[in-house]
Order: sequence, then C-alpha cells, then structure tokens
Amino acid sequence: MLQQLQDYFAQNLNSYLVSVWQHVELSVTALFIAIIIGMPLGYLGYKYKVARFLTSGVTQALRVIPSLGILFLLIPFVGVGSFPALIALVILAVPPILVNTILGFSEVSETLLETGLGLGMSEGQLFTRVSFPLALPHILNGLKLALIEVIASATLATYIGAGGLGSLIFTGLGLYRIDLLLIGGGSVALLSFVSMLGFDLLIRRMQYEK
Repeated sequence: MLQQLQDYFAQNLNSYLVSVWQHVELSVTALFIAIIIGMPLGYLGYKYKVARFLTSGVTQALRVIPSLGILFLLIPFVGVGSFPALIALVILAVPPILVNTILGFSEVSETLLETGLGLGMSEGQLFTRVSFPLALPHILNGLKLALIEVIASATLATYIGAGGLGSLIFTGLGLYRIDLLLIGGGSVALLSFVSMLGFDLLIRRMQYEK
C-alpha cells in the first residue's frame, strides 16, 4: 500500500495539487459568500424578533435538505460545474453562521450596553467596540462549523463536474483503489482538521484577549 501511495504521488503530483486547489478554492469561496449573507441576517435576527423567527425557520428548512439533493435540484436551473456546487455549499454554510451570529450578539450583556450608552457611545461605537468584539468568538465558531461542513460536502461536487478531491474518492470507489480512497479521504480529513485547529486557536486567542 505504501508503495502504491508513493507511485501515485510520483506520477500524479500535479493533478493531485490541482484537485486540492479546486477543493480549497470552492470551499473558501462558498464560506466567503455565506459570511456576506449569514452575518447580516444573523444580526437582523438578533435585533428584530420577526427577523429571528423568519431566519430560524429558513435555517431549519435548509438543514433538512441533504447536500447531494441540493446539487441535483439545481442542475435543471443552472446546469453542472462549479456554479451549482457553489450555490449548494453556500446554502449549507449559511445556517451555522446565522445561528451563531444571533447567539453571539444575544450573549452580550445588557449591562455592558447600558454602560456604553451611559458613557455617551453612539450605536455604531457600541457595535464596533462592545457588541461585535464580544460576539466574535461565537461568530468564529459558526464559521468553523460552516467551513468544516463545506469542506466535507465539497467532495460531492465531483458528481456535477466541479472537480476537487471528490474525484479521487469516487474514482477509488469505482476502481476499487484503496490508495485513491486513502489519498482523497485523508486529504479532506486533513483540510477539515487544519481548519478546525486554526479556528480553535483564533477563538482561544480572542477569548484570552477579552
């Protein structure tokens, strides 16, 4: 098995690196778009009960739909390739970001906010100096959960021609190649672990600085 792994990297290193890059690019792009959507919606959900009710309902509905189902549902409308895969991954990434954004701002002490108002802070200053810094660890935890889910689900993008490490996994399944399964699955697991570790270190640093 070790020899098979060595032979694969010796002969296919460039194609492997391309698959890794496609996987990372798709995952990071999906996370970035999900942040743009999820964080503002989360803040609105924190500020207004009606928005919280609507966003919570939409979030629960999105969590019910499996990622593979989303991919296939999008094919008749946007075809195949990276774009439908990106849409599906954004849909998966928004809920944890939205929920943790609401949770983070809800955990900010009302006493601190009242103290800030008493000191003459504006709404903008309260947000940038009090609310957001205190909510940030929860928000980062939401980003961590979203990215891990996106990295894992991005393997399914191979089904619709979006590339990535899923191509190694499904090729290994089709050809009964254990080496390809180990390389593809191990790479996805490593990316998820590195992402989790990076966010955990960042969250701990934020909590320590508080």
